[in-house]
Amino acid sequence: MSALDLAGAPRPEDRAADLGCGSGRDAIEFLRRGWPLTAIDAEPEALRQLLGRPDLPSGASVHAVVARHENAPLPEDLAIVNSSFSLPLCAPPDFDRVWRRIGRALRPGGRFCGQWYGERDSWNGRAGITFLARSAALERLSGFELELFEEEETEGVTAHGNTKHWHIFHIVARKR
Repeated sequence: MSALDLAGAPRPEDRAADLGCGSGRDAIEFLRRGWPLTAIDAEPEALRQLLGRPDLPSGASVHAVVARHENAPLPEDLAIVNSSFSLPLCAPPDFDRVWRRIGRALRPGGRFCGQWYGERDSWNGRAGITFLARSAALERLSGFELELFEEEETEGVTAHGNTKHWHIFHIVARKR
């Protein structure tokens, strides 16, 4: 077992950030397990919904921050940065800057969990979104040990119910 047990309760020094947390699907699970969490989203309404959820654990340690990824204040010495489907919603230069900031915010042994969009995604070509070839994604992860790196291509629907071809990299990476 690693020093950071993702399935168990956090140690007193463990902290997490959920970048692009939305209304809290992942944030609630961190909080339910006792993680102190910085929940960051550009939409004030998303954070209002998170803080108003009936399943928000009593006494949960959550710091809600309204900010875009590009200027989100990431705490230092994080055990986990989670970013489900949101980090690619940065333009390519911003994506790389945010990715470097995530790398600096994670302590050695800390983990990044999230999804990045591949180059065959049907949204490729839209302004303000980053799409990566497999080799480019792996290059950005060079300072990490890959615990999960799955490439998925499938037909599906968006959160708004629109059909879409998804090309996604699912990532869990441990900082060396």
